[in-house]
Amino acid sequence: MDYNTQREKLIMPEYGRGIQQMVEHCKTIENKEERLLCAKTIVDTMANMAEQTADKEDFQKKLWNHLAAMAQYELDIDYPVEIKRIDDESTRPEQMLYPQKRIQKRNYGAIVEQFTEHLATMEDNTLRDELTILVANHMKRDLSNWSVDSMSDEKIADDMASYTNGKIQIDFNRHQLISDGELLSSRISTSVKKKKKR
Repeated sequence: MDYNTQREKLIMPEYGRGIQQMVEHCKTIENKEERLLCAKTIVDTMANMAEQTADKEDFQKKLWNHLAAMAQYELDIDYPVEIKRIDDESTRPEQMLYPQKRIQKRNYGAIVEQFTEHLATMEDNTLRDELTILVANHMKRDLSNWSVDSMSDEKIADDMASYTNGKIQIDFNRHQLISDGELLSSRISTSVKKKKKR
């Protein structure tokens, strides 16, 4: 088995490319103390992505073993736990459980649902109005990314009311959403910046 095939087997897709890139960067850090600090940061990030098990010690042990596997056991640090080398697919560490939550409207995602749940519990005041505008504008941006044709302020208002069981009603006399022109301009500006970075 060549190196690239082995590397592909050991990368854990549940953590994504971003974590793998962090691991690869960590391996290039020359100072051992800084390498360990970087490794701890990566493990903390992995912990935030996964659902913690009841046994915190066991949870941490799994994370450090996953880190070692993703680094191809080439990360020279003093691991705080015992690392068991993975020699083949059959001994690969068990995958972490990830929170599973049904999303009502996939075009908005879980974050919008969490914000609207919070909005529904707030008192009717200026703070709630300001947060309503922020969330509604976020919803409008999400909807424009999903489908420009279905994007409208009225749909945002309907969806907001649906999310909050009618408690939050967007009043366009009080709540001014980002205009379609501003939204388009913002998207063009972001696209140009991305092209320049390449």
